[in-house]
Amino acid sequence: MANIKKNDIVKILVGRDNGKTGKVLTVFPKKMKALVQGINMVKKHSRRQASDQQQGGIVHKESPINVSNLMIICQKCSRPTRIGFNKLSDGTKVRICKKCKEII
Repeated sequence: MANIKKNDIVKILVGRDNGKTGKVLTVFPKKMKALVQGINMVKKHSRRQASDQQQGGIVHKESPINVSNLMIICQKCSRPTRIGFNKLSDGTKVRICKKCKEII
């Protein structure tokens, strides 16, 4: 699950937010889901908390989306792309863009 990481810019492939782009806030590798900024917004009803002085009401927040519905946008060619892996001469493993062969 090293294809998508935090702070990557991704494009949404399916769902009601199809075609939108956003920044990955959090990745949940065991669940195969990611939290993307401004994508898959849901309404959460919260009760007023007397101890915290917190207001009750409806809060809009992001909900996790499956990583199979996301595609990384390469910074160099600025197109949605699949991810490949290469090893550098010093032995470190890096992610590369399948279209322009640049390091992501």
